Amino acid sequence: QVQLMESGGGLGQPGGSLRLSCGASRSIFGLNRMGWYRQVPGRQRELLAQITSGGDTNYADSVKGRFTISRDNAKARVYLQMTSLKPEDTAGYYCNKVPAEASDYWGPGTLVTVSS
Repeated sequence: QVQLMESGGGLGQPGGSLRLSCGASRSIFGLNRMGWYRQVPGRQRELLAQITSGGDTNYADSVKGRFTISRDNAKARVYLQMTSLKPEDTAGYYCNKVPAEASDYWGPGTLVTVSS
């Protein structure tokens, strides 16, 4: 059973938009707080956005006002709408419960490249 699977990454233009999607197993999704993380090679994975089962959200300063996280509890899916993309948003993007440790299960992620 696939536990986490991210999709929707690709090449985005500066100032453009992308929408990421994540399917999660019930054992991970459940009523957990879920989040989107990103990682650049050589740097620690950072939590960008999180959402409770009730829909309350919180964002890192680097993406506040540009990214929007949402979830569909019936489908066990989490989404990240990314707008006003910047080259520094280039990274691998991952979804997982919040908090999640490096030793937890992680999906393959989806790569976002922002370049003109």
